[in-house]
Amino acid sequence: MLPAADAPCPCSSGQTFGACCGPILSRARPAATAEQLMRSRFTAHYVRDYVYLHRTYLETARRPYAPEQDDGPDLAWTRLAVHAHEPGPKPDIAYVDFTAYFDAEGKEQALHEKSEFRRIDGEWIYTRSVRVGPAPAKAAPKVGRNDPCTCGSGKKYKHCCGK
Repeated sequence: MLPAADAPCPCSSGQTFGACCGPILSRARPAATAEQLMRSRFTAHYVRDYVYLHRTYLETARRPYAPEQDDGPDLAWTRLAVHAHEPGPKPDIAYVDFTAYFDAEGKEQALHEKSEFRRIDGEWIYTRSVRVGPAPAKAAPKVGRNDPCTCGSGKKYKHCCGK
């Protein structure tokens, strides 16, 4: 069941459903960005609009929708946090890094993912998951022997903490 137009949007954007994902799900307007498509896809999961999910996924978009015979439980999606919306190497490719939260047996669980989106014929479409889980931690740059010491003494590293 769809939320009321004046209800908060399930995608956690801070807007109302009627101003955020509602018009995109009803096809009144297309998603203007990859992030908007990501938010509308989360909302489609939230309201169980599997036709919309089918239509906005590259692998299935051009095939007729047929309900799947899945024995798995439907997840109760609760909220979405978008961490980054990054342009890709070409103007019609973008990436969205997000965490989607769901309720599993009374405990909140999280799905952290970075997804790729492409604009095809003027409309954004979900293409694939690039990474599941948080981004790998970046190691601090290695300090060279002749670099200033990281402790702030003003000495070279080799004459200070590098001894």
